[in-house]
Amino acid sequence: MSFLGYRKWPTPASFFSPRPMWPFMAAGAITVYYVAKIQDMAIRSPEYAKDPKNLYATQISNSSAH
Repeated sequence: MSFLGYRKWPTPASFFSPRPMWPFMAAGAITVYYVAKIQDMAIRSPEYAKDPKNLYATQISNSSAH
């Protein structure tokens, strides 16, 4: 039975779906990893390392002292 002409499709996140979704999940994981890495590099940059608004300024100053 169709509702307004639309057919019923399987859930995209289903592992048993006939359409493989693993490339999209892998690309999402890679994107999240690199965005987190770039964010960490930006926080530790010399321009923002001593900024009082930086929440990680104390951690950065403690780790750079060693």
